[in-house]
Amino acid sequence: MSDITLPQARAIDVEAELDAIAARYKAAGGVGINVLNLIGGQAENLLDKLPRPIRSELEGATVKALDYAMTAAHRSRAQVPDQASWLNQAVSVAMGAAGGAGGLPTAMAELPVTTTLLLRVIEGVSTQYGFDPDTESVRFDCVKVFSAAGPLSDDDGTDLGFLSARLALSGKAMQTIIARVAPRLAVVLGQKLAAQAVPVLGAVAGAATNYAYTSYYEEMAHVHFGLRKLAIDADIPADELTERLRARMTRLPA
Repeated sequence: MSDITLPQARAIDVEAELDAIAARYKAAGGVGINVLNLIGGQAENLLDKLPRPIRSELEGATVKALDYAMTAAHRSRAQVPDQASWLNQAVSVAMGAAGGAGGLPTAMAELPVTTTLLLRVIEGVSTQYGFDPDTESVRFDCVKVFSAAGPLSDDDGTDLGFLSARLALSGKAMQTIIARVAPRLAVVLGQKLAAQAVPVLGAVAGAATNYAYTSYYEEMAHVHFGLRKLAIDADIPADELTERLRARMTRLPA
């Protein structure tokens, strides 16, 4: 009889893991409040400050930005490794300042570049949990993170649809998910554009909003992939964990 003792698998404290994910979600949008204070506005009023032609073209511009980001982010992985969080935030702040300095025209031009950076940040987080962003299913998940509420929204954490949205994998699936994410993301990016267009504060607001957006979507990626990894490790259906997380969000203090 062998005396070799095999190492036991680490016991997973599912409740503690869910508590940590819930706390991360709750804290994610905090920096957005500082942005709104800076520009002296409210998120729901920002879109009204955009010119009507910009508002009508916003969803189409968002689809183009996502299409560009999917290609550029994927290709860039071969040349540029994932960067530390602070460096991603520094680059994003610089891009936001440049985009806001020239008002709406430069902010619109900056949109696909910032979207690409955000997607790269999300992809980088996925690798921290052992997922491969070169696989189609993980790339879908990375785009789904963009359907989270956004850093300038007053989200109580109960809107967790981005965690459980399902799509069948097919040749047209990526365009399908982009079409589903685009309307929500268009509102989020419209708030960012409106903040960057604030007179005098354009560059400062652009830097602040980009910092908020990079921080927010990085945290949302941790929520998404952390929950997905927990579902695998604990052998619990992701939908069940999502519902348990949703219940926790309503109990956390504001």
